[in-house]
Amino acid sequence: MTTSSNNERPTSDQIRRAPKVLLHDHLDGGLRPGTIIDLAREVGYDALPETEPDKLGVWFREAADSGSLERYLETFSHTCAVMQTREALVRVAAECAEDLAEDGVVYAEVRYAPEQHLEAGLTLEEVVEAVNEGFREGERRAKANGHRIRVGALLTAMRHAARALEIAELANRYRDLGVVGFDIAGAEAGFPPTRHLDAFEYLKRENNHFTIHAGEAFGLPSIWQALQWCGADRLGHGVRIIDDIQVAEDGTVQLGRLASYVRDKRIPLEMCPTSNLQTGAASSYAEHPIGLLRRLHFRATVNTDNRLMSGTSMSREFEHLVSTFGYTLDDMQWFTVNAMKSAFIPFGERLAMINDVIKPGYAELKSEWLFRQAAATTAVTSASATDEG
Repeated sequence: MTTSSNNERPTSDQIRRAPKVLLHDHLDGGLRPGTIIDLAREVGYDALPETEPDKLGVWFREAADSGSLERYLETFSHTCAVMQTREALVRVAAECAEDLAEDGVVYAEVRYAPEQHLEAGLTLEEVVEAVNEGFREGERRAKANGHRIRVGALLTAMRHAARALEIAELANRYRDLGVVGFDIAGAEAGFPPTRHLDAFEYLKRENNHFTIHAGEAFGLPSIWQALQWCGADRLGHGVRIIDDIQVAEDGTVQLGRLASYVRDKRIPLEMCPTSNLQTGAASSYAEHPIGLLRRLHFRATVNTDNRLMSGTSMSREFEHLVSTFGYTLDDMQWFTVNAMKSAFIPFGERLAMINDVIKPGYAELKSEWLFRQAAATTAVTSASATDEG
């Protein structure tokens, strides 16, 4: 679906250079393999399955490519094991910001669970402050390398644990110090979001923002609870909303009440195509619900989830979508503006990012088509004149 005269698919280089916005990315799912090996050596962690960066990266991707969310989550035991010191957290967060900026991401919300980084004696507050320090350092390094990025943190509580209210209060204390919101994550089956209603009620009273992992491995009840009981601002994944949409043989579409509500209320869907293929939430890129949801004008966004486990990046996610659905720069801009509208920073700052960074960035990329056309016309004219002479 396009809205301009430029119907060309963007090149890989254009996709990389396009300004992108990332709302769903896990800090412990995006480490560089070489960093894992370095940190494991420093802390004496000897359980890594591989000790060469390339082989370790392949191991993570293959281990995650199982079709099971539970098996997918097991890979995090290795990354979390080396993220237990202040120095490690600063390094990982700084490299995260650098890597995203290098890939053309201009705004990112990166989530992590502070409760998973306490084994070496850090307090929850020390974990948050170390990660925030790393993000600021990464932003500075990116700027020095000619890239601009802003990173906000989402504090995650694990849905199988009992610390959600404590983490929500932590997120609220640091809301003006680099933390932009709250999340719950972990296996959905057997751990409904309503187990943590006290945390969500607290955040609503404090006028704070939160997203909930819902509709990934579990279906419509998870989405319904996240929205109607908990009051989520966004849905982490939300891919199973497709279960409430019927497509007839003639192509006509009928939305159920929940799907209609999600679309009518413009509830953002943090969609992660490659990750969904790995966990079995979708069977292929072509069958991924994002194609239909884009056509139906849901507020769909494109995300990475776990760059290490999925062997992906924002550019790779868009490359898959461009190849599968024939998306153009107009479509990429649509997804990117959707994401920026849905970010957890103040409205004025979101608007400035859209008008001053995102739209000008895409306009410049689209203009390249005009210059290519002019160059091609000149070349044809010159060749014709030579033939006539």
